[in-house]
Amino acid sequence: MYTIEVKHGGDPETWEVLASLYRDGRHLAESKVPALFPVPGGRIDVRTSEVGMRRAHFVADDGTEYRLEPDPRSAEGRRMRFAREHPAASRLIGAVSIVLLLVGIGLNLLQIAEPLSEIPPIADTIGTFESPVHLPLWLNVALGFGAAVGATERAMRMRYHWLLDSGAGI
Repeated sequence: MYTIEVKHGGDPETWEVLASLYRDGRHLAESKVPALFPVPGGRIDVRTSEVGMRRAHFVADDGTEYRLEPDPRSAEGRRMRFAREHPAASRLIGAVSIVLLLVGIGLNLLQIAEPLSEIPPIADTIGTFESPVHLPLWLNVALGFGAAVGATERAMRMRYHWLLDSGAGI
């Protein structure tokens, strides 16, 4: 049995995110992510996003792909067990995470665009932008926190969409 371990915080000295490959508990290889580990019958493909796992698949020599199952004790494994045991609640949490992500990032981007558009070279080139939204600081912080929570929840479900999750690291 093969096991992949990803240290999301990165190596303490280099800050590079590393993936390690183990077989029956014995360390075989280590690589910076994205990582491809050749194994009999194919390869194991590991990629991370800014907030968690993006992809962990076994790709057979014939091109067939199988998603790897997370360790049941990991955050990803506990989230997948919750999804199996409570599918309706899991879908609701998933929908709320997407809403938190879109609202948090969308409103904060609208407000960030205004001061950025006032930078002289930008203002001279494309003009200035006045945000239709002006929220208090506490609400902006709460929206940013909500977006981070939504992104983390999506990472625990090992879901990735280039539009939703590529900017989720806010």
